Amino acid sequence: MIKTDIVIIGAGPTGLFAVFEAGLLKLRCHLIDSLPQPGGQCAEIYPKKPIYDIPSQPEILAEDLVDKLMSQIEPFQPGFTLGETAQDIEKKSDGSFVVTTDKGTRHHASVVAIAGGLGTFEPRKPDLEDLSFWEEKGVEYIIRDPEKYRDKKLLIAGGGDSALDWTIVLADIANEVTLVHRRKEFRGALDSVKKVQALKDQNKIQLITLAEVSALNGNSHLSSVTVAQGESERNIAVDYFIPLFGLTPKLGPMINWGLEIEKNAIKVDNTLDYQTNVPGIYAVGDVNTYPGKLKLILCGFHEATLMCQSAFQRIHPGKRNVLKYTTVSGITGFDGSLKKAKKSTIKTIE
Repeated sequence: MIKTDIVIIGAGPTGLFAVFEAGLLKLRCHLIDSLPQPGGQCAEIYPKKPIYDIPSQPEILAEDLVDKLMSQIEPFQPGFTLGETAQDIEKKSDGSFVVTTDKGTRHHASVVAIAGGLGTFEPRKPDLEDLSFWEEKGVEYIIRDPEKYRDKKLLIAGGGDSALDWTIVLADIANEVTLVHRRKEFRGALDSVKKVQALKDQNKIQLITLAEVSALNGNSHLSSVTVAQGESERNIAVDYFIPLFGLTPKLGPMINWGLEIEKNAIKVDNTLDYQTNVPGIYAVGDVNTYPGKLKLILCGFHEATLMCQSAFQRIHPGKRNVLKYTTVSGITGFDGSLKKAKKSTIKTIE
């Protein structure tokens, strides 16, 4: 059995940053993730997608953010159980927990932090005849490597952030990019909408609104799509059709853990520490919900920070925790690695 202070279910950005915050408190962490590598959606779904809302980073690729987070937590030597899904949580008589995966790996900890993002998920697919036939033959739902589409003809469908962002990125890579949206207004960030409109005005992309793809055409590989706009239809030659209608999240085994669920997310107390209705089990990042919740990586980082402070008190009841700025305390791993920073003039908070 693997023993640690905090078992973190989910190794996406929020789960990884929780390791850092826990490490500052000398708490050990072990992460469980069903994916074969750390990083969550950033590593699996859009590693090459730029992210714009990380403090101090005007733009950073998702995979680079994961690499930096992994480097940041290296001194704290977290453990990983990858390629396995957390299946069951058993609460022991002493208040600790045993988390067992679908492959039978058992983990024992005083605290469980669920940082499972959207849980398990699958892409929302358009209602098109023979859609499944064209999958992997020109129809794709996830963009992992933009270079795959260099000098290709693409048609992207959707009106949210993902469709807008990938249109912007691929405009400089693909030979032709057409964005189709069934409404005139977009649901994505206003800045992204302006960038897409600018690309259209510069004739770098085609933008078709109040329209949708009605048919897929080709032989062994997709060669064109039919776009219906009002009463008219037209065929557009493409190498790839990429519908980006978002993901359908599913909590999976979490639904059976006795947690309070609301709209496919785990309810938490955001007035203090993001604890669930089960004492000792926390939920941070996109997997949780509370009044005013925003599904942003930045918010997940904040939630993970407060969660770790609460976890320290649960693991060491009555022990005084003196919060220090890292500019004062420096950052050292459990083995003393990384030289401590010189003491600055910033005072500690007691």
